Amino acid sequence: MSAVASRRQPKASQTESFQRILLASEGRPIPDAAIARVVELARPGGASVHVFSIARVHGVAFGMPNPGLLPTKAEWKDQRAIIASAVKRLRRKGIEADGQVLGTRKTTKRICDEAAKEGCDAIVMAADPDRNRLIRDMLWSQEPQRVRRRAKLPVFLVSDEAGD
Repeated sequence: MSAVASRRQPKASQTESFQRILLASEGRPIPDAAIARVVELARPGGASVHVFSIARVHGVAFGMPNPGLLPTKAEWKDQRAIIASAVKRLRRKGIEADGQVLGTRKTTKRICDEAAKEGCDAIVMAADPDRNRLIRDMLWSQEPQRVRRRAKLPVFLVSDEAGD
């Protein structure tokens, strides 16, 4: 487990404790490294965890919502399985957890809004390494970095070298 290198990566001090943590995913499976980071942050203060995942809405057709661009039943099922697995792993480690899946095109905004709505003190996300600024806004895999730039609370990005 290692945090993705960044100048803005927050450091959790030994005295810092969180009451509520958002474990978010833009649709990717939640790796063991992210679960371990959440447990590490949650244990000192006895924080509860809200697990949140996005089922991606792919866009619009001619400015109108199109049912063909909405998540399929299989995509919803996959996201629910990701959430259920993460909640189960957290509860097994003694952490109080609940979960939710939401479909949206505006992933960054929804994750930040969910953190505010749930009263979270921190966000933890699995992330790919940072890309250069010319292409980072075009890649779906860079969504965690966009959350880090937009969020007003600490965002901990975790990479998983094992490819979990």
